[in-house]
Amino acid sequence: MKVIERLIKGDMHGIRYFSESNPIWAISSMVATSDPQMQQAISTFKARIANALVGCIIGPLFIAIGGTRVLMLPLAMAATVLASSYIVRIPAMWRQAPITTAFVIAAGLQHQSRINGLVAGGPRMAEVLLGSVAGLVVAWIASVIWPLPEPAIVAHTAK
Repeated sequence: MKVIERLIKGDMHGIRYFSESNPIWAISSMVATSDPQMQQAISTFKARIANALVGCIIGPLFIAIGGTRVLMLPLAMAATVLASSYIVRIPAMWRQAPITTAFVIAAGLQHQSRINGLVAGGPRMAEVLLGSVAGLVVAWIASVIWPLPEPAIVAHTAK
């Protein structure tokens, strides 16, 4: 602990997110699912939710099985990529699955027990999922208030 104290020199701002809830995961999820075209937003939302759920299942599973060891992060991410690629098979937003697993495992790594790691991963999962829902709502509101014009059909005539 003295090494960490010497490195941070009393400035805890850089590691503050580990001790408090942070909306950054929800905000990044909201931005990823927002789209000016409602159909694209729905498609992205479905893919993001499906792949985030894969990460939300595998992350806590690896914490429960392997505890809060650093080795669990790459193993869980690899298992998540395989599950997303070969079981879920939704190519859009497939990277969301291992990213979500990493968020959950990272939240668990800060704790020294499986239970605390699982408890810490729960809010992180909720932030990602709720942010995705917020992105879809923002896309819907934008499509109602400020709809995109229909694309013009350009007729090409052969000469």
